[in-house]
Amino acid sequence: MGKTVALILAGGKGKRMDMLCYLRPKPALPFAGKFRVIDFSLSNCVHSRITDAAALVDYQRECMGDYLEEWYSVNRGGTRLDILPPFVGSYAGTADAVYQNLDYLEKHEADTVLVLAGDHIYNMDYRWMIAFHEAMKADATVGVVRVQSEEIKRFGTVTVKAEGRILEFIEKSPDPQSDLASMGIYVFKKDLLVKRLEEDAADLESSHDFGYAILPRMVKNDRVFAFRYVGYWQDIGTMEAYYHANMELLASQPRFSLHGDWHILGESRFSPVHFENREGNIVNSLISPGCVINGRVENSILSPGVCVAKQAIVRNSIIMDNVTVGFHSVVDRCIFDEGTKIGKYCYVGFGAESVTGNGGITLLGKDVTVPDCTAIGRQCKVLHRVGPSEFNTPLVSAGTILVPR
Repeated sequence: MGKTVALILAGGKGKRMDMLCYLRPKPALPFAGKFRVIDFSLSNCVHSRITDAAALVDYQRECMGDYLEEWYSVNRGGTRLDILPPFVGSYAGTADAVYQNLDYLEKHEADTVLVLAGDHIYNMDYRWMIAFHEAMKADATVGVVRVQSEEIKRFGTVTVKAEGRILEFIEKSPDPQSDLASMGIYVFKKDLLVKRLEEDAADLESSHDFGYAILPRMVKNDRVFAFRYVGYWQDIGTMEAYYHANMELLASQPRFSLHGDWHILGESRFSPVHFENREGNIVNSLISPGCVINGRVENSILSPGVCVAKQAIVRNSIIMDNVTVGFHSVVDRCIFDEGTKIGKYCYVGFGAESVTGNGGITLLGKDVTVPDCTAIGRQCKVLHRVGPSEFNTPLVSAGTILVPR
């Protein structure tokens, strides 16, 4: 097996994630309490013995860069990590992101390029996919996974021959003819990838995107194969998908586990503790270091520094860093962003019905303060915002409260 360099696309804006991705890129979203979404791609590179990797950052690049530097300082080892922002402005698309960093590729002796999305949850040994790529003498290989019919329109889809060669690649088809979805994981011959990216950059009509431009053209002109992955993989492209991917970790037999030999590497070596059906204040929840639980927590995931006051109850919720839930307050089916403060005697959530398609999840933005004796949930018919009414104005210290109608 030849040498491989990995490029992780970590500049995603997360447009469908509402305010969760207003102040951070999607790969920087907290997951499972202590981790970030990009930790999974990074950990896969380390465990797959990829010696050289780079994260291509764009949206909120300082936030992403600061996290990656901290991650690398904790996890120095077999994989070197570089951080590559755009030279000017922003990347025009995923393909343009790689094109702008061709000099990075050229200075590496690798003959294979592994391109990864930084916003998916999965464990994968990339060496199996690279070995398949080499065995097929492929010019490009696309990681694919079967997806349920109601979700398939969100992904690029492929149709394949029996031996795995891709006949057609269509990004987000309104009428998909296959249930094989692209995982956003690609292996390329480096020299051919450079050539195709240079051709694409010269095409003024191109979207400069792998899914819409590069791969459909390569399918027509080159040997492109599908590598079928049968393990757990989740694209957290919507708030509901993000919520359910977290909650799946609390199932009695979860499809995906944070424990085992293929451990996840984060910015800290301390992982959340899973309390399973224990009598007392914590029931079936993931609790991160630094939390203070004086009330009750059920079926929830808490990030570091969360404080739950006496007689307060948190159920079925994702609570991010340094959130405070006040005395005798009840929280159910919520996502609270960092620094939220819930006052005393508040009732928030309870599966409020929604017209926005978020499945009845109540989302409170960063650094929101909910006054004492406030009810936000099923009986509440208002959309209450604290701070600017539109997201095109930067927030200073105020956040946003989103109450589904």
